[in-house]
Amino acid sequence: MSVPIHGNYHGYYLKRPSVNDPRLGLLPDDTFKSKTVLDIGCNEGWVTCEIGQSWGAHKVIGVDIDDTLIRAAWKKRQLVWSLQKPQKHSTGAFEGDEGGNMIKVDHDSDTTTTTTIQDQADYFPVSLQHSFGPLPIPPSQIRGKHVFPHNVSFRTADWTKESIVEDTDGYDVVIAFSISKWIHVNGGDEGLRAFFQRIHSVLKPGGVFILEPQEWDTYKKVRRLNESLKSNILNLKLRPSDFESILGSLGFGPARHLGPTGEGGKCSDNHCKFLTLDHFFLGFCRMVDLYVKLR
Repeated sequence: MSVPIHGNYHGYYLKRPSVNDPRLGLLPDDTFKSKTVLDIGCNEGWVTCEIGQSWGAHKVIGVDIDDTLIRAAWKKRQLVWSLQKPQKHSTGAFEGDEGGNMIKVDHDSDTTTTTTIQDQADYFPVSLQHSFGPLPIPPSQIRGKHVFPHNVSFRTADWTKESIVEDTDGYDVVIAFSISKWIHVNGGDEGLRAFFQRIHSVLKPGGVFILEPQEWDTYKKVRRLNESLKSNILNLKLRPSDFESILGSLGFGPARHLGPTGEGGKCSDNHCKFLTLDHFFLGFCRMVDLYVKLR
């Protein structure tokens, strides 16, 4: 396996396991409701699928530079679908509307009733899927194209340098969890500025950028992975503490520091006060910041 010089770790979520990602739990409850979301550096799609299934998102696109991870993300999508509780059957057919609701249509009486279907995730044990295989995904005409799993898709691309088709319509929310360091060390200061500029350009007015930056102290770990990045790091002038001012110059409002993930043990980072020992030793003590596009 090649060295993950872009942070494209295989088995990343074996090191950072969770059913409900605690980083999403820091966000306001309506962050993703009926929104179009871009998850940059989605890895195997765990967060992407959770947003699409449990947070009421209209559409979620996960993008990653590593095609092997994207193929795993599509499999994760089917696994998550296979483990959720089936919907109750009743008279009349269900059709999906544009808002992610399921519309009950009684063709005999020619009436419609709109109801929001709340899927229960992790209803079935994973062992069932391992033993019998994943469940087939029904057509979007039955589930609704803005209802999970049809509201989740994945793309292989180096989004820092190339566009994907969904960029054209723009996004309400863009997520960059634990990837700023990798973009920084590969693209340099100017590459990071260009990345932030791209995010600003694809966000709709009033859109939200959610950033989980890695602290400067973690950059030294990159040099142990790949020799070619050592000189890149030595030439960097920007620090994570500069990110807020850079984003402000592009037209974002001040950062809302939502807090670190987890609770329990004390972390050495001043931002993080209560973390589990697992988070402490694995180095996942990181602040989650929220920025709003003002102009």
